[in-house]
Amino acid sequence: MAVSGGTQYVRVGGHGPAVLLLHGFGDTGDMWVPLVEILVKDHTVIVPDLRGMGLSSHQDGGYEKIAQAQDLAGILDKLGVQDVALVSHDIGNMVGYALAALYPARVTRWVVMDAPLPGIGHWDDQLKNPKVWHFNFRGPDVERLVAGRERILLDRFYNELSATPASIDEQTRDHYAALYARPGAIHDAFSGQFAAFAQDAIDNQKLVAKGKLTLPVLAIGGDHSYGAQLASEIGFAASNVRSAVINNSGHWIMEEQTQQAIAIIVPFLEEKK
Repeated sequence: MAVSGGTQYVRVGGHGPAVLLLHGFGDTGDMWVPLVEILVKDHTVIVPDLRGMGLSSHQDGGYEKIAQAQDLAGILDKLGVQDVALVSHDIGNMVGYALAALYPARVTRWVVMDAPLPGIGHWDDQLKNPKVWHFNFRGPDVERLVAGRERILLDRFYNELSATPASIDEQTRDHYAALYARPGAIHDAFSGQFAAFAQDAIDNQKLVAKGKLTLPVLAIGGDHSYGAQLASEIGFAASNVRSAVINNSGHWIMEEQTQQAIAIIVPFLEEKK
């Protein structure tokens, strides 16, 4: 679908209340397949690949999360969808927050998974964590180092940020390595999505200064990753947050503990307002 400066790959299926699912780095919209197989039976499911990721086009600029949220609002308009429940992970959380803050009437509830928001809460402490060295890993020489070694790069994330690396199988790793080996993919992830975090932090501080989100929020953390702390972090931006912790999981919740995650997410989405 056409968006500012390019196209965004969007999967749409099913009928019923709309659910928008947003992935993060190391994944694409494909990460949501097990959840979509459940939701599509009685929901309209909308699953984009984020800007410059997966099968979306690669273009310079527009990686600020506010800009991406505006693109998503335009996509919803083109689909004739007024409001959505939102499910997000990792960088998807950051785009999702911008969407909910800019268009509060269009997001009815939010499942936010295992990543904090730039500029909000203890974000500055997060930047000092040695595990996030990749936030500033970019530039032409970095891209030369990674070219042809995308699988090695992604293995680092899957292995170090999971509770049990073997839970992310070879097929999954090869699938995403091939997608991140596409021309422009690594550049857009590092010099696009991650490089925008500094501006995202400034933008988010302005958004939260206007007031916290009031929609119901379910903050899900892996017990080997953010755990219950995620709800505290999201609580700096939203007033109605409940917490859930996935057992025996690191950051890659949908891959590591698929059924456990689905069993928590689906009932939350089906709650009445």
